[in-house]
Amino acid sequence: MSSFPDLEDKHKKEQRKIKEIDIREIFIVLKRYIWIIIMITFITTSLGTYYTFSTFTPLYQSTNRIIFGSADVNLITTLKVIIKDTTVLDKVVSKLDLPYTSEILAGKIAVGTIDNSSVVTITITDKDPEQAALIANVVAETYKEEIPKIMGFNDVKPLSEAKVNHTPINQSQNRNIVISILGGIVIGVGLAFLLESLNNSIRKEDEVEELLGIPVLGSVSTMKKKNMQNKRKNDKLMYRGETLGS
Repeated sequence: MSSFPDLEDKHKKEQRKIKEIDIREIFIVLKRYIWIIIMITFITTSLGTYYTFSTFTPLYQSTNRIIFGSADVNLITTLKVIIKDTTVLDKVVSKLDLPYTSEILAGKIAVGTIDNSSVVTITITDKDPEQAALIANVVAETYKEEIPKIMGFNDVKPLSEAKVNHTPINQSQNRNIVISILGGIVIGVGLAFLLESLNNSIRKEDEVEELLGIPVLGSVSTMKKKNMQNKRKNDKLMYRGETLGS
């Protein structure tokens, strides 16, 4: 009866020992190829940093708000669509003498509503924060002038003008750099284990036993040049000590 707990304890100890060996071997592999991991991480981080700052363009947004009075949901939907129509935007391009077409300007505009109300937002995204605010205000002003001619709708009221916002909306440089660092570490570690799996050299006694099928009786440690020099110095000191003592 008492043998079963002993077997369980023995099994648990063996499993714990296997885990300890596996973890130790992982650290040995990482230490052996640490220079590859560092080199690859440095390369990916450098490339990621260069790409981020060479291609990064800060973008700014500015929003103008207007109110549609006495309009139902369907009419508000139609009125919102017309804000980005070329009928309105052609005049905005002409007023501001913009270096692009009304179609390109339409891509910079986002039209929305606040909490299903009659308040409509005209948001401009641009590389220049002052230009974004200026365009948003001119679009709202031009729309208010043109919508009576297009739809016969006169109940458009300004709520708040767009203000200059100097905070970019795409602050993602640090995230890209962190991704480059983590990617380099992952690639380096993966390459380290790949090289280890392709390495056929024998480093352990159990590998010799498995390969040759015979037990290992002993091993000779590696003698480094520095260790040999230290040993010679110690031997000389011992010899001199014995000579003086005699």
